[in-house]
Amino acid sequence: MDSPFRPSAPTVLRVALLFHASKVYDREIITGIGDYVNQTRVAWDLFLEEDFRFRLDGIHDWEGDGIIADYDDPAVAKALSGVRVPVIAVGGSYEDAACYPPDVPYVATDNRALVARAMDHLVERGLTRFACYSLPESPLNRWAQEREKGFTAWLARDGLTGEIHRGLATSAPTWGSATRKLLGWLHGLPKPIGIVAVTDTRARQVLQACIVGGIAVPDEVAIIGIDNDTLGQHLTRIQLSSVSQGTHEMGFRAAHLLHQALGGSPVRDARLVVPPADVHPRASTARDVEHSPPVMRALHFIRQYACQGIKTDQVAETVGLSRSSLEMYFRRELKRSVHDEILQHKLRHCFRLLGETDMGIAEVARASGFRSVQYLSTVFKRELGATPASWRENRRA
Repeated sequence: MDSPFRPSAPTVLRVALLFHASKVYDREIITGIGDYVNQTRVAWDLFLEEDFRFRLDGIHDWEGDGIIADYDDPAVAKALSGVRVPVIAVGGSYEDAACYPPDVPYVATDNRALVARAMDHLVERGLTRFACYSLPESPLNRWAQEREKGFTAWLARDGLTGEIHRGLATSAPTWGSATRKLLGWLHGLPKPIGIVAVTDTRARQVLQACIVGGIAVPDEVAIIGIDNDTLGQHLTRIQLSSVSQGTHEMGFRAAHLLHQALGGSPVRDARLVVPPADVHPRASTARDVEHSPPVMRALHFIRQYACQGIKTDQVAETVGLSRSSLEMYFRRELKRSVHDEILQHKLRHCFRLLGETDMGIAEVARASGFRSVQYLSTVFKRELGATPASWRENRRA
């Protein structure tokens, strides 16, 4: 006889995620929350605004069971004070413990460790002078000011000094003036120098100003950002090095704290600081040994335009030397020709596309600046003893 017992369905709890998912930081935190939900099979119905932003009006009237929110905006802490459901805060870490919201469990990114990882990377690239490009002081940018403190503390540890430039908040009306102000600062810095930008967006602004001002990256100015915004990598001709925050782990831990709170466990005083995930070295800090100014300018031009079919004569014209003089510099300092340098950059781009995308060989050839699949295959056989297709197959295996 069948048992009359039937397991009851779990109670589904409604959880609001108050994040601006237009930012990579918020998106990855949301991903961590989602992974926790999927791995633990908690019965949560996650609420996000349709346009992936959030509005605080009426949050006290929201009929839900729990909230995970970005507390970097002081308005969020104010709006959520006194709500009757468990709240887990996510945001930046602070030197002063009084800056944390009282009586709210808090999961933080380690701002000092982020800057320290970036600085250590620049040191590994042979740099001894440093600067920081930050954001204007604002209640919304408290995490940026914490990163400035981390930059200053790192320098003080080794008895060094460096410059901090906050610049202007950029928008369409201020874009030109912000770029001019940034460029004036960059021209006045001693070279070579390493610059830590408090976000990848600020790092892109430094890179764009360097390109406009003819400042060689990374030979004169090496740039590293924070966030590892892979979308932003498609917006620059020189790939930006970056430190990725432990955002996925932050979201995962925040979801775990809320799970405990919804289950009745006391988590009121919980405060977790999550270390950086990794450093991602790319072209903006890929410094060689120091070269003469003509070679640095030539390398800067090649890094930007190698895949657009440039020739040695164009490089020489940009640098302001004859072809023979530039070739002399290259063979003396780099032990290779200008053509060889262009070819190596094209091949590196080709390797990345073959290894990381499913683009067809013909598309890869065009995107890497090779005039035909046949020419690309000839170069591969000469340099690697393989075809592009076999190289891709072996790489993936």
